[in-house]
Amino acid sequence: MTTNNANSNAYSDFHLQYIAGDWKKGDDDSVNIDTNPYNGETLVEIKQATKEQLDEAYQAASAAQKQWAQQTPNERAATLYKVVSIFDQRQDEIVDWLIKESGSTRIKAMVEFSSARAITLEAASFPNRVHGEIRPSNTPGKENFIYREPMGVIAVISPWNFPLHLTQRSIAPALALGNAVVLKPASDTPITGGLLLAKIFEEAGLPKGLLNVVVGAGSEIGDAIVTHDIPSLVSFTGSTSVGKHIGELANGGDYIKQVALELGGNSPFVVLKDADIEQAVKAAAFGKFLHQGQICIAINRIIVEDEIYDDFVERFLAHVKTLNVGDPSKLDTAVGPIINEKQVKSLKDKIDKTQQQGAKMILSGEIKGQLVPPHIFTEVTREMDLSCNEVFGPLVGIIRAKDEDDALSIANDSMYGLSSAVFTEDMAKGLRFARGIKAGMTHINDISVNDESNAPFGGEKNSGIGRFNGEWILEEFTTLHWISVQHIPRDYPF
Repeated sequence: MTTNNANSNAYSDFHLQYIAGDWKKGDDDSVNIDTNPYNGETLVEIKQATKEQLDEAYQAASAAQKQWAQQTPNERAATLYKVVSIFDQRQDEIVDWLIKESGSTRIKAMVEFSSARAITLEAASFPNRVHGEIRPSNTPGKENFIYREPMGVIAVISPWNFPLHLTQRSIAPALALGNAVVLKPASDTPITGGLLLAKIFEEAGLPKGLLNVVVGAGSEIGDAIVTHDIPSLVSFTGSTSVGKHIGELANGGDYIKQVALELGGNSPFVVLKDADIEQAVKAAAFGKFLHQGQICIAINRIIVEDEIYDDFVERFLAHVKTLNVGDPSKLDTAVGPIINEKQVKSLKDKIDKTQQQGAKMILSGEIKGQLVPPHIFTEVTREMDLSCNEVFGPLVGIIRAKDEDDALSIANDSMYGLSSAVFTEDMAKGLRFARGIKAGMTHINDISVNDESNAPFGGEKNSGIGRFNGEWILEEFTTLHWISVQHIPRDYPF
């Protein structure tokens, strides 16, 4: 890559696969046409990979991993620190690609860049944080050693909404801990969700074969990346329906595989009657409309106590009207384009259905191409589709709660349990309320959109299995090996 020129020859490889440390053409007849969701410009055309090329990637990963696992912790850490350095050198280029390919506003792209950099820096500490244990034995003359070792090869299937960060949060820890990776990025973001990271790790000197990026159609390699006999663990971020399918595949073949699944969400944002309403309004707008609401932990339902409901709605409406919708490259743009036409159609259907179910639309706007302006609905109930299902767009319903207990009941009335938030000036009440929410994450006086590299990220119920970040991902991406040593002859009964 070269600095400050997004159209340079440095990007000529992005129409290729990255397999076994080499850039090569896909062998499938199909082509992935990667477009800019704001203006429709074709960014790159990628000839897609076949099952045979996926197998080549897995074989290369398996062969390279054994030697990589034997490297010293400092050697592996040095590669990750080099990646961080390249991130810093290439920041403008990376942000530009996020804007062009995923429709990220500049604000969101900067947030994502910082998150991806932070998890890389955290992962660089992992090689020196892995440790085993020595446990006593009730058998005379025996010692028990518990070693924590790499899984081997990890399959990563990443999403399109935060492609850089949500890919890097799996591959950086996996590699730091001595594993190899075969990655299938989302079809909408093959560059920021995979090929760009491959280029960065290549520049950092990662040995060939340890990171493979295979861009392919789901119909060709979607199931095969999970069912292949080499990977020990499958890390997937995406919808609950696809996550369930992956879970079934991972445990339905000849080999049972572990899974790390971060799936859908339906984040409640609760405003109790003693909250700082103005601060809650600003938080609600940012947590709902960041990246057009296309975030698994975006605010999905706003739940407000009856006593302050009308005041909140009035202020929230006034604030959201000030948000700029349009060109994501402009610094003052709050709401950019939806990722693709299929998603736009889904949002149009939700708008129609929400009105048919009796909600009142108090803010709307003309949908132009893939630009969908904020839509706000009041008189929303917990039974409506807008409340029950993940929205993944700039639509939001505001639900009236009778009191604190009712607000908690509404917040928990969901098959999902990823992130959540509550606003109150009473910290004791806030902690009590937060602990009553069945979710993996709850934030008091802040938005549901939070992700820190040293805190556990994951959900309950249909929102997934496992936790990312910090020592939690360290444990997910390693396995335990108990080895006992019998120092003196044992007296066996027969």
